[in-house]
Amino acid sequence: MMGRLRLDRLLGHMGFGSRKEIRALLKAGRVTVDGSVVTDPGLLVDPQGSAVAVDGRPVGFRRHFHVLLHKPSGVITATEDPRQPTVMDVLPEALRRRDLVPVGRLDKDTEGLLLLTTDGTLAHRLLSPRWHQPKRYLARVDRPLEPADQEAFAGGVALEDGYVTLPARLEILSPHEGVVTVYEGKYHQVRRMFAARGKRVLYLKRLSMGPLSLGDLPRGAARWLTPDEVAALYRSASLPNPDEPDIPLAGPPGT
Repeated sequence: MMGRLRLDRLLGHMGFGSRKEIRALLKAGRVTVDGSVVTDPGLLVDPQGSAVAVDGRPVGFRRHFHVLLHKPSGVITATEDPRQPTVMDVLPEALRRRDLVPVGRLDKDTEGLLLLTTDGTLAHRLLSPRWHQPKRYLARVDRPLEPADQEAFAGGVALEDGYVTLPARLEILSPHEGVVTVYEGKYHQVRRMFAARGKRVLYLKRLSMGPLSLGDLPRGAARWLTPDEVAALYRSASLPNPDEPDIPLAGPPGT
């Protein structure tokens, strides 16, 4: 059971702008609580019991936020960098939150599914090899793939630093293209596994992570996870969903 929150803090948490912007919303009479217009930013409300709305749209409170991004090539997996564009620069304004963090990393030249979340416990659990979250990648290489590569991946590949990876799966789609499934997230792991087999990766794209799939999300686009995806994600990590029962995220005006 959550305690009461100031109305301005609740609206800020839900992404309705800065404190100044929220005070302007309140002053303009655009915010209601339980059907009544409220102008007091310090009003204490029950995040899960009070019916808060902005411009008539219900504000569904949640503790954590989760974004699925189709990361394009050419941006780094970081929240900020003074010299290079980051994944936060790619996110639409309506989905940007200062407390979002990437779950793992895709290197600059790799594209595909990247999860960002405000739940640090979930992120840690998803990244731990103990929980065997499968990650699938489409890889294009410079030399033909062979059954011997599949056998090597299945047994664990010795990398150049001596580390032997966990067993992985390689599905050969064509002589130069395959889908790799790994269960850990070592630095440049897929590229290094192929390098150990004498092959250079020309193109790499993450297709899925745990229960999440990229689907037909366009390159560079992002979206909130659906309630079903959030529930599946917490189940896969053997964690309780802090926002269950969940509702689709509406977000602030313009989203």
